[in-house]
Amino acid sequence: MRIVDLIKQESPFLSLEFFPPKNEEAWPSFFGVVEKLKELNPLFASVTYGAGGGTQSNSLEIARRLKQDYDLEPLAHLTSVGATSSGLTEFVSKLEEAGIENILALRGDAPKDVENFDFSAQEFQYATDLVTFLRSKFKKMCVGVACYPEAHPESPSVSFDLAMSKLKCEMGGEFMVTQLFFDNRIYFDFVDRMKSMGVNVPVIPGVLPIMSIKSAKFILSLCGASIPGSFLSALEKAHDEGGDDKVYEVGMAYAIRQAQDLLDKGAPGVHLYTLNRAKACLEIGNSLKF
Repeated sequence: MRIVDLIKQESPFLSLEFFPPKNEEAWPSFFGVVEKLKELNPLFASVTYGAGGGTQSNSLEIARRLKQDYDLEPLAHLTSVGATSSGLTEFVSKLEEAGIENILALRGDAPKDVENFDFSAQEFQYATDLVTFLRSKFKKMCVGVACYPEAHPESPSVSFDLAMSKLKCEMGGEFMVTQLFFDNRIYFDFVDRMKSMGVNVPVIPGVLPIMSIKSAKFILSLCGASIPGSFLSALEKAHDEGGDDKVYEVGMAYAIRQAQDLLDKGAPGVHLYTLNRAKACLEIGNSLKF
């Protein structure tokens, strides 16, 4: 079923994001996590996508299994990096054959193994190009887009980033999923700005539970999200007092408070970045009041 229709029927909700294991040997463990998290009754489950052929076939097969074997509604990620019209047509056609109706259209990050990667040399340079292609060729697909409440790290300004978020929706994006953030004021300010610009699609906030100091610093370095000083101090203090076990406790408590506050103040739902970790997600999901 199309996610925009599900949102109208079942808000507020919880949704989940998984990333496909690179090796099929890890699939039994991965689907064990899926089986455990199914009890949270997520509105949909997004599946990340390897640009340039990395884990594309894995993503397709995993999305198919989520739909057919686990009765979950998949949101298949699709990136423009390395994409061609023929390749996209083939991939999306296979999604349709599997009964998958939802795509998250992304530009994607530059491949780490390609020196001086040039987005301008790509057939699809931006997420907007991908959205336009999908809307013209696969009209029944529900297309979502990503947004950055704190602006994309490569954007020259906040106003430019807001304009690009609006453009994605004008081209056919039907809902937005945010990059992770830790200050809910940033999310609600972004939603208000979008509405003032005439954009009224659902904006689903993405929440990431912090489980260790190392993972926190690594993830933040990738996406450019900021972390409130008080939260960072609490994490560092916890690490000094009890290592990553204590950091986990502090991180889980913060994620639960953040997610509940988002729901209480009117967010359509919460999109939980699972990191393929069942225990943390169950703690959060089972603690929320909808």
